[in-house]
Amino acid sequence: MLGFLKEPVVVTAKINVNLVALTVVGLISRLWGLCYPRAVVFDEVYYGQFVSLYMKRIFFVDDSGPPFGHMLLALGGYLGGFDGNFLWNRIGAEYSMNVPVWSLRLLPALAGALCVPLAYQILVELHFSHCAALGAALLILLENSLITQSRFMLLESILIFFILLAVLSYLKFYNLQKHSAFSGSWWFWLLLTGVACSCAVGVKYMGLFTYMLLLAIAGLHFWHMIGDQNLSNVSLLCHFLARGLALIIIPMGMYLSFFYVHLALLYRSGPHDQIMTSAFQASLEGGLARITQGQPLEVAYGSQITLRNVLGKPMQCWLHSHTNTYPIRYENGRGSSHQQQVTCYPFKDVNNWWIVKDPGMQQLVVSNPPRPVRHGHIVQLVHGITTRYLNTHDVAAPLSPHSQEVSCYIDYNISMPAQNLWRVEIVNRESDTDVWKTILSEVRFVHVNTSAVLKASGLSGASLPEWGYRQLEVVGEKLSKGYHQSMVWNVEEHRYGKSQEQKEREVELHSPTQMDISKNLSFMAKFTELQWKILTLKNEDTEHKYSSSALDWITMDTNIAYWLHPTSGAQIHLLGNIATWASANAAALLYLCLSLWYLLRRRRKIYDIPEDAWQLWVSAGGVCGGGWAVNYLPFFLMEKTLFLYHYLPALTFQILLIPVVLQHLGDHLCRSVLLKSMFSALIVAWFSSVYFVYCTFSPVTYGQPALSLTELKALRWKDTWNILIRKQ
Repeated sequence: MLGFLKEPVVVTAKINVNLVALTVVGLISRLWGLCYPRAVVFDEVYYGQFVSLYMKRIFFVDDSGPPFGHMLLALGGYLGGFDGNFLWNRIGAEYSMNVPVWSLRLLPALAGALCVPLAYQILVELHFSHCAALGAALLILLENSLITQSRFMLLESILIFFILLAVLSYLKFYNLQKHSAFSGSWWFWLLLTGVACSCAVGVKYMGLFTYMLLLAIAGLHFWHMIGDQNLSNVSLLCHFLARGLALIIIPMGMYLSFFYVHLALLYRSGPHDQIMTSAFQASLEGGLARITQGQPLEVAYGSQITLRNVLGKPMQCWLHSHTNTYPIRYENGRGSSHQQQVTCYPFKDVNNWWIVKDPGMQQLVVSNPPRPVRHGHIVQLVHGITTRYLNTHDVAAPLSPHSQEVSCYIDYNISMPAQNLWRVEIVNRESDTDVWKTILSEVRFVHVNTSAVLKASGLSGASLPEWGYRQLEVVGEKLSKGYHQSMVWNVEEHRYGKSQEQKEREVELHSPTQMDISKNLSFMAKFTELQWKILTLKNEDTEHKYSSSALDWITMDTNIAYWLHPTSGAQIHLLGNIATWASANAAALLYLCLSLWYLLRRRRKIYDIPEDAWQLWVSAGGVCGGGWAVNYLPFFLMEKTLFLYHYLPALTFQILLIPVVLQHLGDHLCRSVLLKSMFSALIVAWFSSVYFVYCTFSPVTYGQPALSLTELKALRWKDTWNILIRKQ
């Protein structure tokens, strides 16, 4: 039995020295001097705030994209023991000793370093020579802009890493298709494709462009498989289901998991949760949860409530009234009802409390047992402090003359009777018998007499003048098609009223609630709301000193100053290797021209290159050229502030196209020995120029050594580049 021990156990392994060497030099180029400068560099001031919030478990919303990239940066902070205590308020601010700079910048640097061997492997899997693959990797290695972007707490290098990993995984899966379908390695690379795609989308929505490209390529490949008569219907179905599972189902599941972890980590209330609904806020520890915990769930006749407008932007506000009345005449000469003002107030206040009253009864307390209010019920809303009824009538609103004024009714003994009946419509009801619920129900109040809907119009317009204390206007909207959020309200604070006497009730309104009923939201409800906020919440785009247009990127007519030393001339810029950028543009143009030429010739049945070379040319163009197009062209349709770093994913694909074109020219257009020798010499000279540019601009790539005034001026190769030169 133990005979196998007579022979030594031998393990053999193939090591690709090129791959190992490229990984090592990639790590050196990205990790060298990673802690320098020990100061906030450009968008670190932005992402650092989110890292601190993760460390403190405080909820936030970032409209720039999903949370996975932020969580990776926070992971670096966690591994470094960061406690989140740092004020991210200024670019160039020196980091305090509690900030683990190396750890925070490590993951982006590792991702940037690994892009070098990934580029090599992608060209190999596209069936290009190892020499071409080595050239692609070296171009990525020596690209100054990619080095700069990967050495700081930024997301682009992580995004590019997952994009390239997804492309490589799919190519490996596809190359195993003919001979090893459904093998372990086949499944591994197919599943890794879906995982990498979901990670890319989870870092930034820009990853969606490459994901859609790979789905299109996979769909095209499967379409060709359908025409393969050697595959049975069952086999085709298995292939289809495998691709659907790996490329659609698993990425969707992973995308949800990013938000699940995000919400599990950030369970504490913070300044960002004010834009969320009351239900979401109440699910967070502290903040609103401290106020709403234990409130009655079902709104009943006699309930004391505060009503928050669901829109919540540009600020949250609550239905409010106070003893002041509308002026008899406004500044423009129009008259008012001179009744008690009703506004939407952006702060919590005792005057935000209202009592839900049954029109058929006089009592303002909850009966025993409580009688819940349901969808479609008619109610009166009584202001808690002044005991006047919410009312609207055919009088023009102060700022919105096409809408009705909303007031609390004062009987002046004139021919203007009270119109204070409102129908409760639960917008998010599951049935027409749904009960009106605290926090969870989103309701509209439809005026019975005029069919006008209670609306916080001030959220989309100007605030009231001084006589209205600059509070927000509330109107009765006559033409109310659809459910605009400014017309929708939810009960935020709620108690069952017990005091019929006004003085006792006022004391009651000032006291906290005591009842204990939980109102936790499900994960899917929180995910849906947060996802919608991310997609729809837009910060006001302001012109930035270093913003640029998509046209500026191709010719690199712009740069970004990331950091400037406070005393010396040391500085860091996002500035590309101009030799590589120009070559990438030339390669893309040459690829397009040659492809059109070949297509025209093939249409005339003239085949300039062998069929396998043509298929190689097309497949490489689909991956590299297609990757450039899908990551660049959409920016012409975007209405947002754009920066040079948005071009880096597209640039990476364009760089991969350079060795593709060069190998094609060498193999098929340089047919004599003399031409091949001359072409090789030109490539060596060209690559030397790439290395020269890399070395020339490395001081502003790494921030050291500090350059003199003359040396800095010498780096301004284009008049549009903003190299920072101190005045003497």
